[in-house]
Amino acid sequence: MNVILLEKIRNLGSLGEQVSVKPGFARNYLYPKRKAVPATGDNLKQFEEKRAELEKIAQETLQCAQDKANTITSLTLTIPAKAGEEGKLFGSIGPRDISQAFVKAGIELEKSAIQLPQGPLRQLGEYEIQIILHTDVATTVKISIVPEA
Repeated sequence: MNVILLEKIRNLGSLGEQVSVKPGFARNYLYPKRKAVPATGDNLKQFEEKRAELEKIAQETLQCAQDKANTITSLTLTIPAKAGEEGKLFGSIGPRDISQAFVKAGIELEKSAIQLPQGPLRQLGEYEIQIILHTDVATTVKISIVPEA
């Protein structure tokens, strides 16, 4: 199934490209999130008419993500958690907990932007995690997990 991308998508293509994707991916992800439209003649004409507007929106989104990355890079989050004497947590710290810590620090961040390749954090200590704010903007943040008092 061919679609026209309405924004840049990592590992797929950039704005305006016609790419071939599986029908389920288009139907369940790309269409509902308005990231693509079917590659028909009418949609191609409509896209070309709106190209400048979509490129301007994409540039604004990129600039906003870069500004947020500059703000986030200087932060060091401290997350209190219940832990045993050996430093092992009772439970774990995942993307949702980290997202909530960002909200407490005054920065809105979706949990889908937080990358934990080794899975949830299960020990006390300091970690560097990657935050992907845009397909072209990624940054790292230091997180310190400390025992609750």
